[in-house]
Amino acid sequence: MILGLKILAGFLMGAMPFAKLAMLGTGIDITKTGSKNPGFNNVLRVTKNWWRAGVALIGDISKGYVALLLLSPGEISASAWFIAIAAVVGHCWSPFLKFNGGKGVATTVGVLLFLEPWITLVCLPLYLILRFFGRKVHWRQEGAIASLATMFVISAVVLGLIGTQPGLLAYLMFTIILVRHTPNLREIVASRHE
Repeated sequence: MILGLKILAGFLMGAMPFAKLAMLGTGIDITKTGSKNPGFNNVLRVTKNWWRAGVALIGDISKGYVALLLLSPGEISASAWFIAIAAVVGHCWSPFLKFNGGKGVATTVGVLLFLEPWITLVCLPLYLILRFFGRKVHWRQEGAIASLATMFVISAVVLGLIGTQPGLLAYLMFTIILVRHTPNLREIVASRHE
């Protein structure tokens, strides 16, 4: 019962829409503008303001980390992973946004920084490398490719170094991100047939 309440609390903390908070005072509804995704990239694209985009990014990363810090402060266990997954699900399907939400990458980074900080920190530069390379060679959806590839690699390293259970739970979070990136993947596939 206590774990169930913690999972619910993790879900609600993950659901906090920092991209909406970042847009306060602009009169712009980030869920109806640009890509309509309430996340860092869309805030930056719409406002061209790094400060506002930073609020969205740091908020989305922090809420995942803080949820675990408050709800599972002790030893990392399966219950901590369940709370982490709940926070990511909350971000992706937020009740505060009519069960819409972001792509889940930043919140996943936040929970992984708590659960497996060294693996996450070592793997995160891959995102920047792929983003830079993708821009140079004009990948369509280089952000989605960089995000998905990085999350896949982190999950693989967790599986290989930490164990089957955390590895599979990491892949479950990766699957959530994959589902949220379905429109991006469709665009990548469509571009290959042009």
